Amino acid sequence: MVADVNAGDRYDIHLDDKFGHLALIDVAREAGAHEPWFNQTLTSVNDAVVRLGVIEGDFHWHHHDDTDEFFLVLEGQLLIDLEGRGTVALDPHQGFTVPRGVEHRTRAPARTSILMVEAAGVTPTGD
Repeated sequence: MVADVNAGDRYDIHLDDKFGHLALIDVAREAGAHEPWFNQTLTSVNDAVVRLGVIEGDFHWHHHDDTDEFFLVLEGQLLIDLEGRGTVALDPHQGFTVPRGVEHRTRAPARTSILMVEAAGVTPTGD
């Protein structure tokens, strides 16, 4: 478990590549088996990782100095607050990329499952 010092112990983050290559990943089943705030690296693709997030409530404000971050909503609704740029609302099957260096936070008004794609080795809680 990795916990941000400002976030307490509410984030259950797993950086290990759970499925790797050549494995069938049942994302819906994996998401259904976990409670918010859960984050698991499902697989790696070249120099990036695909992570599953099961969230509800607010994540803390953060940024990634050197990497972009892509979000895709599977179920629920994801709100992405962008410092000085307002909020983007994503519904199921909608995606959005937050560019490197942009301060942001994610929020989910109800239990929400998302996929994230970002550079391998990035700290999910921000730089």
